[in-house]
This record gives sequence, C-alpha cells and structure tokens, in this order.
Amino acid sequence: MKTRRSERLIDMTRYLLERPHTLISLAFFADRYESAKSSISEDLGILRRTFMIRGIGVLETLPGAGGGVIFTPGISKKEATEFVEDTSKRLVEPNRILPGGYLYLTDLLADPELLRTVGRMIATQYSQSSIDVVMTVATKGIPIAQSVANFLNIPFVIVRRDSKITEGSTISVNYASGSSDRVEKMELSKRSLDEGSRVLVVDDFMKGGGTINGLRSLISEFNAIFVGATVFAENININSQFSDDEITSIFKVTKIDTKNRILNVESGNYLTNTDFSYFE
Repeated sequence: MKTRRSERLIDMTRYLLERPHTLISLAFFADRYESAKSSISEDLGILRRTFMIRGIGVLETLPGAGGGVIFTPGISKKEATEFVEDTSKRLVEPNRILPGGYLYLTDLLADPELLRTVGRMIATQYSQSSIDVVMTVATKGIPIAQSVANFLNIPFVIVRRDSKITEGSTISVNYASGSSDRVEKMELSKRSLDEGSRVLVVDDFMKGGGTINGLRSLISEFNAIFVGATVFAENININSQFSDDEITSIFKVTKIDTKNRILNVESGNYLTNTDFSYFE
C-alpha cells in the first residue's frame, strides 16, 4: 500500500533501528512502500541527517546494483563522556562496597536505559571491527553481552562455571583466579562457538583479570580468535594480567576501603581507547 512520507519515515526508522549492520536495498523499501527509488533516496537523506544530528548513528549508502543502506548505531564522545561523569556519581555510593574488593552493580545493570547506553558504547568501540560473537561468563555479564550483541546484530554466548544438561557436550578449561590462588573451571557448549569465530569478551567487573584470561584460553580451545575485551568497571588496585591495550574499562575503581567505607571511581580507558570519528 502506497504511504505518505511521514508514515514512511516512521516505519523506515523502526526498520533500520531493529536491523543494525544489515545491508538493505533501496528496491526493498521501494516495494515495501510502493514508492519510487528517488523518493526513498530522499527519505534516507532525511534520516541520515537526523541520525547524525541526534547522535543515533550513521546511515551509509552503498552504490551499485548490490548496494543499499546500512545503519551503524553509535555514540558521540560528548554523550559518552557525559554518561561516564553522571554514572560515576552513582558508583561512588559507599553502600556499594562488598567484601573482597567487589562492587554492588546489580541495580545499575538492571537499568534498561543504562544498559542500552553501555551496549551502544561498546558497539561503537568495535563498530569498524569484524566481530562474529559476543562472549561473557554467567551471570552478571549477561545483560551487558545481550545489549552489545543487539547493537552489533550478532549472537552472544554464555560461559558457565558448572555443567548444564541442556548444554550438551562441553569444552572446559581450568584457570587461575586473578585475585587469589584458587584454580577454577569454566565451560562452554561445543555448539556455541564455531572454529575461526572472532570473539569480543564483555563482563561487568574485572578484579585481577583471571576470568577474562580463562575466557581467552577457552576461546583458543575452540580455535577461535580473541579480538578484545571490555568491562563495565575494573579494580586497578589488583595487579591485572593484561595491559591497557588489551582490556578496556568504562570505569576504574582507584580505591576501596572496606573498613572506612571509602570508594573512589574514575573514568576508565574507554574514552581514549575508542575512535569516535565515524560518529561525529
């Protein structure tokens, strides 16, 4: 059914937002709205300008017979910086301090708006990289992984510390905890990851890097490729097994005094590790 421009713009916006990183031909939209390709091109021009001005992302047109449009969601450095500054104020609440140098993050990672922003930030960092799957370990990293996977439009997989009969046969690795002398185990279903997959690891909190090092070992067992890792927050008071180039953190905890209930949080290296130029 032929539609008016206002209706097309609304429906096209919804369609593009739900299918990031997907090539969509102009012919598809022309048939969908029974409109000329010239009209569709004008509509896409309006959306392209609006997406950029509002910081929604980039709408790129690919010419040629096999061309079309691809929407890449992202965030500007200004918006990301404002998010880090605002969220840092929520993170420094003394009642977040947990025994063992951990932070209570459940309330933040249950906030849909915060999760959308975190997912968009991490997706921005890897928007120009070839990523096949997002990986995390159960359970706190799951909402972050799901949000990132949604913006990159790729699957996410969950590594577990114990066997589940519903997972079928698994591959497991033992790894040393980064903050203690304990040896722990993690495992992943053999069907979850294809050989040669390029894997992005995300997690909620990194204390010493042991978990991420275990995930990297597990990825190698599948003959897959560890592309990088981004965490919501890290405790820099514990010696990490990784360099700043290998691990990105949105926030870094510079001090946790459990006795005096003192907590200091600063911006991590996310803002310096991310190239925002494509979205500005």
